[in-house]
Amino acid sequence: MKVSVGVSNRHIHLTKEDYQVLCGCEPLEEARSLNQPGQFASNTYLTIKTEKATINHVRVLGPLRPYTQVEISRTDAYTLGIDPPINESGNLEGASMITIIGPFGAMTKEVAILANRHIHINHQDRVRLGLLNVSKVKVKIEGEKGGILDNVYIKEQEPSYFELHLDTDDANSHGLKNGDEVEIIL
Repeated sequence: MKVSVGVSNRHIHLTKEDYQVLCGCEPLEEARSLNQPGQFASNTYLTIKTEKATINHVRVLGPLRPYTQVEISRTDAYTLGIDPPINESGNLEGASMITIIGPFGAMTKEVAILANRHIHINHQDRVRLGLLNVSKVKVKIEGEKGGILDNVYIKEQEPSYFELHLDTDDANSHGLKNGDEVEIIL
């Protein structure tokens, strides 16, 4: 079965409280909607920093969440000199220390992770596609830089748009871009 690809660049999720410390009290404004229902790329960009390096222009995604998290790629982690865990979004266990800098303030927290590869799916599609009792799959990629990705987690949520999320390292290593299709291997 085929699934479309969504490439996830480095980004930040913020709690309301942390957003206000970093950005003040103006509401988080939507620049464009994302494929996942209710989620959007905002007009707000912040800076992330460690003792080794700084990365500017990191987008905040909305809406605001119950946790603050910085999702980066392994390449970003090398640049920043940190070794964050590969976790599901929202799981900050073992997260690396990073400083987030906004126009109104800064904070240093253990919130940097590498997001695991995952497929967003709703319950109805999970049943229809025979993925109800499946927690991980492999994905086959065709093309000149084709290959097989292991450890792709199934992430059921409502509502959800059926889509494989990869970070920029995984996507670039296989020549993938947003909207490409790959094959799920059970």
